[in-house]
Parts: sequence; structure tokens; C-alpha cells
Amino acid sequence: MNNIIKTTRSICPECLKALDAIICEEDGKVFIKKTCPEHGSFNELYWSDYGHYVRAEKLRFGGEGISNPRTEKKEGCPLDCGICPQHKSHTALAIIDVTNRCNLTCPVCFANATAAGYVYEPTKEQVYGMLENLRANKPVPAAALQFSGGEPTIRKELPDFIRKAKELGFSHVEVNTNGLRISQSVEYAKELKDAGASTIYLQFDGLTSEVYKFIRGIDLLYIKMKAIENLRKAGLTSVVLVVTLVKDVNDNQLGDIINFAAKNFDVIRCINVQPVSLCGRLPQQDREKMRITITDFMKNVEEQTNGTIKASDFYPVPTVAPIAKAVGALKDRRFIEFTAHPHCGMATYLLIEDGKITPITQLANVDKFVGVMSKVYELASKGNKTEAKLRLAGAIRYVKFGFLRKYVLGVITKGDYKSLGELQRKSLLLASMHFMDPYNFDLERVEQCLIHYAVPDGRIIPFCTMNSIHRQEVEKKLGVPLKEWKEQHKVEITQPF
Repeated sequence: MNNIIKTTRSICPECLKALDAIICEEDGKVFIKKTCPEHGSFNELYWSDYGHYVRAEKLRFGGEGISNPRTEKKEGCPLDCGICPQHKSHTALAIIDVTNRCNLTCPVCFANATAAGYVYEPTKEQVYGMLENLRANKPVPAAALQFSGGEPTIRKELPDFIRKAKELGFSHVEVNTNGLRISQSVEYAKELKDAGASTIYLQFDGLTSEVYKFIRGIDLLYIKMKAIENLRKAGLTSVVLVVTLVKDVNDNQLGDIINFAAKNFDVIRCINVQPVSLCGRLPQQDREKMRITITDFMKNVEEQTNGTIKASDFYPVPTVAPIAKAVGALKDRRFIEFTAHPHCGMATYLLIEDGKITPITQLANVDKFVGVMSKVYELASKGNKTEAKLRLAGAIRYVKFGFLRKYVLGVITKGDYKSLGELQRKSLLLASMHFMDPYNFDLERVEQCLIHYAVPDGRIIPFCTMNSIHRQEVEKKLGVPLKEWKEQHKVEITQPF
């Protein structure tokens, strides 16, 4: 018997038309169900644990979109992306794909020239235009940026792009890479650092050769280790390990990856786990074998760390939104507010001391701390800043550990990138973000998306609609057929790139 939680909108996985859908609980799991008049019914696992679904829902925090949207509401979500006036979150992380060329051909990839049949590569002027467009966002300009692809290190202009981004005011600039180029040259890693790269967002699927052979089609374990070592030598000490999580392939390695990150805490700052998106036409039986969700990740972490990190230590992304709102109201300015949908991602911070791992959620009462920050925002936004500051001072009592209290206090009183960086350098962020595919697509999540692609025609497109719906149209408009591109650039047709 289905227990209907709510109604929403989704898309048909085959024709991509918008459909009515329901979110429902069944046997302790959460599903999204929809029916296309042409292609039939679809029943997809949404979250594998109803209890954690409800807990995340309680920490929902509404936001507002961009006050200068680039498109109008005409055909409705998800076709008006650009961003339209209907969108409810501003940009927390901007992405620019600088190429769809790659030096790998991973089976799980949704963005490479070999699979697409054409090369999409914006000019330097177009990249600069996209950067300027993102910085023009109101009321909060985009401040964090990722250069992605394809493989962005293929572009010789990448250091120029990084320098331009910093010049325009992006405080955080990261490079999303498979690490091949970095593994070959410490000098190249230094070049990225000197250009202003803040973080290397390193594809890192596990600690055995078999994992890479399955997910990437080739053993890359040595490459990953060499890339990390070269980044260490270059002094680029902010690495994110990006794990594409595949059921029964590497979901048993989460504990080992966490321990590896803790041992290399001098350079690794974050582990970001992304349950694999299921693209293409797949029968339901095959999808059920492959589907893994955020709550599976959380439970695996608890089991594989012997309870050191519990599933209950993870909180949804919008948990931190009241902090940004409160500090902003006190300082009469706006900060990035992480008002993502509560079911998009879960995360926790880990303190690493002498090899010991302790989630900060075990050193603080997160729920009460966030509750006080919501009250601080309410008071400050109404002009009662004196009482708001008293409440702010009182909030720190919910942080029990003196070492942690010092850094949290810095964030909530200064509210700047440097203070946040100091906290980040003393802790390891462990997060999971489950990007949607056409089967589990929920338009309510889309409307609150805060990871946005900039594209050359001036639009700014939410992550999941870009990859499920708009990518092909955007890239084909500017793309050059693969054979033609290789002839123009005097590259052999059979030569990998």
C-alpha cells in the first residue's frame, strides 16, 4: 500500500515531457511514480530510507532565486531554464564547461566528444563573457566557480581562465579533473596554483585497480596517487576526492576512502560522493540492480567506520542556510545561501586529530544551534540587532568543543571567505550529492538547485536539467562535428584526445 507523501512534477525518461508525479512511501523506502500517456508508467527509488527522508525534510529552508533572471516563464519548468523567474535559489557553485574533449572515455560519462560525435569548445572570449554574466547575478554574484568538461586541463588557456575568474571577483575557483595531466607534471600543478586555483576537484572512485577498470575502463589508481603527490609538491593543498558511487562496485570502499583522506589530510579537504546517474534507456529490473541513493551511502559509511561516523551525523545542505541569512542580516549584506532542496545532498564535517576521526555533529547540538541562528536572522531582519547579537553570542553554547568553537565563532562573526577557509582547513567535509537522471527527476528539486552551468548564449542552467535535457541542444549549437574538428586541427581520426 502506497503512502502518498506529496505530489510533484517530473519528466518522462523517454520523451522528456513534463508529467505529474507522486512521491510515496512503500515498505520504508521512498519512490517517485509517474505515467507518460505514450511511454507508460515508471516507478523509481527516490530515497532508500523513509526515516532519513523525513528528518531531512524537517530542515528545509526556502530561498529566493536571481532577481535578474535571464529567461521568461513561457513553457514552464524544466524548459524555461536560463534561469527563469520561477527558480528559488541563487548560484552557490557556477560551472563552465571549457571543452567536451577528454583524454579518457569513461562508460559513465555524460559529457565527452567521442560519445557526442562533435567538439564543443567555447572561445576565450565566450568563456570570459560567461564569467562576467555569472558575476552579474543579483542580489548575490556567483562567488564559487568550477571549470569542467570534458577534461578542462586539455585547454591550454585554462590558467588564463582561472586568472580572469579571480580578477572578476570569484573567491573560489576549482578545476574538475581526472588528474592525468597533473600526474605528469608538478610544474603544471604549480601553474594552476599560481594562476589562482583554490581547489582541485579530483575524480577518485576508489583504492583498487578493479574499480577503475569497471567505472573508467582503465586502471587509473597509480595516476590518482601520483596526481595527489604532485599537488602536494606544488603546494596546492585543497583537494576534493570525487567518488562516483556504483552499487556493488565501490560502495564497499567508502570506509577505506575516508581513512585514506584522513591520512592525507594535509592536502585533502573534502570527499564528495555522487551516486551514479542512470542515463539511457534501462529496464526497471536493471535500474533496481544499479540504483544507489544518499541514504545507502550514509548507512555504508556508518557500517564501514564501525559507527565512528553515524548516518545521523549527516545533515541536508540547507541546514547551513540560516547561518548565512543571520550573518548577512547583521552585516547588512548578502552571502551565498545554500537553499538547496533538502533531498539533494547530505553532509557532515569531520575533525581529524592524531589520526582520530570525530564528526563535528557529535561535538555540537546542530539542531539547536541552527534554530537559534534562524531566530537571529528573524530579529536582525526586523531591525532588532541588539537582541539579535545577544542571541548570536548565546548560540555558541551549543558548540561543546573549545577548538571547534573558535572556528565556528569566526565564521558567524566575520562571515568572510577567509574564516570559512580556516574552518575548512581544520576539518574534512564528507558529503554526498545525488544528481538526478530522467527516472528519478523531481522538478521541485530543480527549482531549488544552486549548482548552475553558464552557457555561451547568456543562459544559466541548473545542473540536472543541463545534463538530462539541455546539454545536447546547447552544445550542438556551437559544436563542430568530430571528423571536421580533427581535420581542422590536423589530428588523426583514430587518435584519442
